[in-house]
Amino acid sequence: MNGIFDDFADFDDLEENLADPDPGARRVAVMELADSADPAAIPLLARAIGDPDAGVRLQAALALGEYDGPETSAALAGALSDSDAEVAQAAAASLTELKEAEAAAPLLSYLSDATPFVRASALRGIRELRRPEALVPATAALEDASAEVRAEAVGVIGWLKDEAGLAALIGATHDPSAEVRLLAVGALGFSQSLDACAALIAALGDPDWRVREVAAETLPKTASPEATSSLIDVLSDDAWQVRLKAVRSLGKLRARAAVQHIGRMMAHPLSNLRKECAAALGEIGDSAGLAYLGAHRDDQDPDVRKNVRWAIGRLSA
Repeated sequence: MNGIFDDFADFDDLEENLADPDPGARRVAVMELADSADPAAIPLLARAIGDPDAGVRLQAALALGEYDGPETSAALAGALSDSDAEVAQAAAASLTELKEAEAAAPLLSYLSDATPFVRASALRGIRELRRPEALVPATAALEDASAEVRAEAVGVIGWLKDEAGLAALIGATHDPSAEVRLLAVGALGFSQSLDACAALIAALGDPDWRVREVAAETLPKTASPEATSSLIDVLSDDAWQVRLKAVRSLGKLRARAAVQHIGRMMAHPLSNLRKECAAALGEIGDSAGLAYLGAHRDDQDPDVRKNVRWAIGRLSA
């Protein structure tokens, strides 16, 4: 055989080696098929992923991560139920490497599998393929008993960035699982609707600080006039991480109404927060911030001093 296979064994030989009684020989054949980088290897790798030896199956699951298309996704999806956990995990990881939109089709049928791991892995494989037909089953998966599956369903809907999925995402911001709520809140940033804004403002009061943090970071994306007052309200949040993201967001919004609130936070003992406040005051661009910045020209933290100098220079220009 000429061309690409000059440096590799003939496919006929490799196919014979896949039937060799020695598992080691079969593993080598799988590795050579992977190295060929030829789509013609996919059917042989799909066969190898059903090999009696777990080592061969693992190698095939890893090798298929270098390929794409429906035949690849079908083979990998079948391996999600492998009796060897390492093989199943490798297949799940390889599914996330899919890029061809057509590869999503074989995965849709696995969303009703009896095993949560399989359902979650199939959703994860579909996520970045952005197939519109995945919206309905992903929305249905938000009712799944498994929080992992619900989280992956949010990911699928979020990547679609379709207003048709907005109600489902808003519903997920009330999920019992903080991880699901966090992902749903972050996914709402694609929409500038009043409903998305209201959901993000509500999430600023979530019992989990991580959800509040993501809400504070995401809210400016809605371009809502209500964002400024809501973010000012959370500058007194118990979690400094939430306050930091609120300050950063107010800076992006150039919220002049927040200058005094942010300026007072320049006295906070946490240097990361002082640094963020200085940057926000510079971004807002209101000269009223100069009084707060001037008091920290000699801040003990060099990063704070750097941001203070930058902000003063911007406001003084």
